[in-house]
Amino acid sequence: MREAYVVDAVRTPVGKRGGALSGVHPADLGAAALQGLLGRNAIDPAAVDDVIVGCVDNVGPQAGNIGRTMWLAAGYPEHVPGVTVDRQCGSSQQAINFGAQAIMSGTAEVIVAGGVQNMSAIPISAAMLAGREYGFDSPFVGAQGWDHRYGTGEVSQFNGAQLIAEKWDISREDMERWALRSHERARKAIAEGTFDREIVPVGEFWIDEGPRETTLEKMAGLKPLSEGSRLTAAVASQISDGASATLLASDWAVAEYGLKPRARIHHVSARGADPIYMLTAPIPATKWALEKTGLSIEDIDVIEINEAFASVVLAWLKETGANPDKVNVNGGAIALGHPLGATGAKLFATLLNELERVNGRYGLLTICEGGGTANVTIIERLS
Repeated sequence: MREAYVVDAVRTPVGKRGGALSGVHPADLGAAALQGLLGRNAIDPAAVDDVIVGCVDNVGPQAGNIGRTMWLAAGYPEHVPGVTVDRQCGSSQQAINFGAQAIMSGTAEVIVAGGVQNMSAIPISAAMLAGREYGFDSPFVGAQGWDHRYGTGEVSQFNGAQLIAEKWDISREDMERWALRSHERARKAIAEGTFDREIVPVGEFWIDEGPRETTLEKMAGLKPLSEGSRLTAAVASQISDGASATLLASDWAVAEYGLKPRARIHHVSARGADPIYMLTAPIPATKWALEKTGLSIEDIDVIEINEAFASVVLAWLKETGANPDKVNVNGGAIALGHPLGATGAKLFATLLNELERVNGRYGLLTICEGGGTANVTIIERLS
């Protein structure tokens, strides 16, 4: 099996709902990430074999294979194809994994993988709710096999996050402390220019809008998301807009085009768990990946796990025994935002840059996903 090398990874700054990126067409937003990536790497866009892009809620301006559309909107060659992947919140991580697998299998030499999401323009769950016009209140309930197996109760990330908090005995105060830590870490990273190497601007916009100054006292004053819930908006990821892009290459392409890889893909995999709890799959997915690679959690130098909710990360920490000081060290989605389809490749860019910053060897990325699945990607930094 051939090696898949990471040449570069970038992301746009993340805009908050109704913020600097809210009026940008998703194709143009994705194009900005692509142009930023290819503009700083000495490779002809015509050499790209495929463009694999993650996106969720593929309706309106995000429909019609946005992966292909944003490549063309960026002005790149028509002969290069594109495809859009939907593995919910892990969509662009899956795009990277699919790209790596194509290179490892020998069916591709150069892949651009990334993601895009404008949640201001297309609200979360827009695709799920679109079926109501045709008599389907939910993508799940009404399917006889589903109803027999899982019943007709609520299927949502909010319900899953609450169930996780209850099962792992994670208090509201525990989650608020993690959320505060996320904001503090993110604001520190921005102030110190930690994200500068991974961010490509969209026009004049180049600084993440999400992180804010807050306190435990302010969080304690918020109303729960529902009666009796431990969750508030403060411990959940932010609705956001953004795009991301990664350049992957084979050893042949690295030599042929004079590229300088920054890391190699060490492992890619995905696992599933209970779809009602929905957000627990990073736990078995991480265990599976470590078993397959022969690594321990102590061998991992930098970890990015998406902060869909604080309870997701805290349950994962309890189960894996990971060192919290290695996890989301520059903040997470609670502070920086979660532009669904773009998040995987966004976190991948942060992972790569942080691994280099601390002179580490292995980095691990995992994301909980709708439907109760999770990806794991492990990279090895090249010195």
